[in-house]
Amino acid sequence: MATAREIRSRMKSVGNIGKITKAMKMVAAARLRRAQERAAASRPYALKIKDVLSNIVSDPSVLTGLDVKQHPLLQKREIKKIGYLVISSDKGLAGAYSSNALKKAVAEIAECDQEVVVITCGRKAKDFFTHRGYNVLSYHFGFSDRPAYTDAAKIAQDAAEKFASEQFDELRIIYTVFKSALSQTPTVDSILPVEPPTDKVGKVSGSFIFEPGQDEALSVLAPKYLETVIYSSLVQSAASELGSRMTAMSSATDNAGKLGAKLLLGYNKARQAGITRELTEICGGVEALKQAQE
Repeated sequence: MATAREIRSRMKSVGNIGKITKAMKMVAAARLRRAQERAAASRPYALKIKDVLSNIVSDPSVLTGLDVKQHPLLQKREIKKIGYLVISSDKGLAGAYSSNALKKAVAEIAECDQEVVVITCGRKAKDFFTHRGYNVLSYHFGFSDRPAYTDAAKIAQDAAEKFASEQFDELRIIYTVFKSALSQTPTVDSILPVEPPTDKVGKVSGSFIFEPGQDEALSVLAPKYLETVIYSSLVQSAASELGSRMTAMSSATDNAGKLGAKLLLGYNKARQAGITRELTEICGGVEALKQAQE
């Protein structure tokens, strides 16, 4: 049985951990609201720009005569190699957020019949895939819980260059959709090449008029589409990370409180046992002195 001093030392450690987890919970909760607002604000724009570009590529007259070298993101070719952009966290203490995203990625890769390459976003994904021997083309980290649009632009530029150089023929992104602080869902979307809507394959509702011109408009719209979709995925994942961290730290703080109460009870029992033992020894010593005097 542990001594009262050992239990008291452990109580102090548990109390310090409880203070840390409570502080982390409060920080995550304070930042979650803003992250949630950013995720909600970015999603409609990302869906609309994807819808616009998808409808444009559904018109055969638009792609006819289009210079593939000038618009590589609109090039559709035989799929021999698939690239996965996997978004995870940079830090731990976020519950099952990263592990769920990585499990989703591994399951998707296992079902893929083509050769697979990986682009990672977040230290957890980088460490996971590099240590397991996957073909990691590049990695990005340092901004998982507060991404900026410039971070998305760098990732989009990197992915666009690798797609144009035919290092992969299709790009899929795996990220976590934020629903609530208690619910986050890992999701996979195909983002390159741009595909027409499934309900409009082979159907064209009308032609498009471009201003100032088709080449100029698409040269801006296609890269902006990729940046916007990746940014929306980053802010969704950031909100999911903060929500998962807030929930995990709340549970850790509650557990620290319960463990502290249990340790306090054990400490009181050990202290009472020590006092009883000392009283017994004193009484025994007094009786021994009496017997010696007699």
